[in-house]
Amino acid sequence: MIQPGDRLPEVKFNVMSDDGAIQLSTSDIFAGKKVVLFGVPGAFTPTCHGNHLPGFVDNLPALRDKGVDEVAVVAVNDMHVMKAWAEASGAKGRIRFLADGAADFARATGLAVDLSEVGMGIRVQRFSMIVEDGVVTALNTGDKPGQADVAGAARILDQL
Repeated sequence: MIQPGDRLPEVKFNVMSDDGAIQLSTSDIFAGKKVVLFGVPGAFTPTCHGNHLPGFVDNLPALRDKGVDEVAVVAVNDMHVMKAWAEASGAKGRIRFLADGAADFARATGLAVDLSEVGMGIRVQRFSMIVEDGVVTALNTGDKPGQADVAGAARILDQL
């Protein structure tokens, strides 16, 4: 599993922009910036939609006050689902929604989890991290199912 001090692996994310589908690389997103990235097992799932994402949306001003350039969320969903989630959550244009549809990022970072027993297949586990110029400086994992405390916004704020 990726650890603080490690550089994020170079992968491509699919994003649905106002102009259509685009691909962004890890370098496109993280180079020269301080980014808070959090991962969720699935868009629209109860904990992800009702707790994890809203915590970051609510704390955007505080995160920016601590020098964060951008906040992004990644899930093993397609870009259309991520676009719909951004719109439905009211976070479009505030948080960057990254689709890791084939779980390339999840696998490359060692953050993949097999949720086949609950019908979800390979997903990314719930996490949060601080990334500075592509290097992980803090990583939080270990929430129990249905919780987003360890990987939540409050924890990240304490680490900044």
